Amino acid sequence: MTGDRIFNVLFLCTGNSARSIMAEAILNRAGAGRFQAYSAGSMPRGEVHSYAADFLRNQNYTLDTLRSKSWEEFSAPGAPAMDFVFTVCDDAAKETCPVWPGQPMTAHWGVPDPAAVAGSEAEKRFAFADTFRMLNTRIDIFVNLPLQRLDKLALQKRLDDIAGATKTPENA
Repeated sequence: MTGDRIFNVLFLCTGNSARSIMAEAILNRAGAGRFQAYSAGSMPRGEVHSYAADFLRNQNYTLDTLRSKSWEEFSAPGAPAMDFVFTVCDDAAKETCPVWPGQPMTAHWGVPDPAAVAGSEAEKRFAFADTFRMLNTRIDIFVNLPLQRLDKLALQKRLDDIAGATKTPENA
């Protein structure tokens, strides 16, 4: 993994409406010029969750290119070859994923589903903010890895270790 090339990264979640969408937005901003992020789901909901969209908008993220889509788009002929594929929900991590062209490096960075939180409006919105915080922390670590200096085995270990960067009681 050398040179000044742009690395393609795919974030996967079952519904592709919140966690993977947030991760796509975060990496496209944090890794601008070095990474191109995408997101998809095995059973996409077809729309970005309104709380995820609100949170991203409030953080000055552009939502123009964000949409809920199937992971089949990224295993089809002509799809961009991925360098990294990260699952951000436990369900997607357990599913049989398509074969990704180019044999990307993979890791599971599971975070709790903010869309599954029951409670008051404030509790639900806090869950989205907390999910964003966890993903942002992991992505910040990822974009600062010395990719050009790590061999494949060392890089895989670092990718796996990133999941522990923001453990919560629910995903410990």
